[in-house]
Amino acid sequence: MSDRLGIVDWGIGGLGLLGHLDREVPALDVVSWSDTGFTPYGLASTAALAARLRSVVDDLARRGCTEVVLACNAASTVVDRLAGAPVPVAGIIAAGVASVPDGLDGVVGVVGGRRTIRGGQYRRALARPGRRVVSRVAQPLSAHIEGGRIGTDAFETDLRRIVAPLRGADALILACTHYPAAAGAFAAELPGTVLLDPAAHMATDLVARLTEGDGERTVLTTGDPDLMRSSADAAWQMALPVIDRLPGP
Repeated sequence: MSDRLGIVDWGIGGLGLLGHLDREVPALDVVSWSDTGFTPYGLASTAALAARLRSVVDDLARRGCTEVVLACNAASTVVDRLAGAPVPVAGIIAAGVASVPDGLDGVVGVVGGRRTIRGGQYRRALARPGRRVVSRVAQPLSAHIEGGRIGTDAFETDLRRIVAPLRGADALILACTHYPAAAGAFAAELPGTVLLDPAAHMATDLVARLTEGDGERTVLTTGDPDLMRSSADAAWQMALPVIDRLPGP
């Protein structure tokens, strides 16, 4: 029996994970849910976010998904509250932590949204003698990426300010699934720093254990399909298939 994977994100960051899977296991059946019609996940209360994600997971289970991944770091801060869901649910924060090599000491930077950074999951999980974790809220960058503004003066100004305290870091976790779309810009600002993409690590794990099917791709959004399509093209150079618009929450 083949697997069907549900991918959940608020915006288009989850499409980065879908891109990895398309290259590695193009016959995997996937349902991708972009929840831009809901309150931005980073701004929702913990209870509201957990309730919303439970309803999304329940819907994806009814659509035949055998597993759901939260390809959103803000969403993953409440993954422990989804233990009773009808299918297994994994959060990308665990993949981000696992992406750091065991032998890596020195300075590990983490850039993410406000909820992700203030939640402290990365800091607590990565802390150990010989390693210093430096976290930075990089909130404006995801909006720039969604808006197709990578490489603009505004994007470069915000990026430079955000990563200034991270210059010389041994590694940097891109703790928002939008940020790998701007990996080249991060690398230019932080020469010599190893960039770690949690979505790539998660994809490797999924590829190793999920069974391929017919390569069915279903893309759902509670937001604007046309805006999602243009954002996906600008950020990922990804041409999406038909996007089904869901009713608002």
